[in-house]
Amino acid sequence: MSDAVTVVRVYEDATTSGVTRVLVDRVWPRGVSKEAAHLDLWLKDVAPSTELRHWYGHDPAKFEEFARRYEAELTGPPAAEALRRLRDLATERPVVLVTATKDVPHSQAAVLAELLNRDA
Repeated sequence: MSDAVTVVRVYEDATTSGVTRVLVDRVWPRGVSKEAAHLDLWLKDVAPSTELRHWYGHDPAKFEEFARRYEAELTGPPAAEALRRLRDLATERPVVLVTATKDVPHSQAAVLAELLNRDA
């Protein structure tokens, strides 16, 4: 399953053939219809808590600490169950984590992809 998990922005063209597309944001992306998103699943519970998102504020200087805190959040319910579901999906076929963030390399989706690919 090496690198079977990738990340795209929801606003990019959707590749849907042979992959499972999973929205990993807590909030639905602005200006995107459910049809245009071409999602197979929306896993809100795998997203960082509202408190952590507000603390982070998409500040790249805080990314390392954000990633550490986020990974810690992923060990508790209901996030752990959502993460387990992602792991299971990734064993079946490639998974594309979908996010609305502008800075994908400093996003929760990037943390998730790295975690899932590392655990593979």
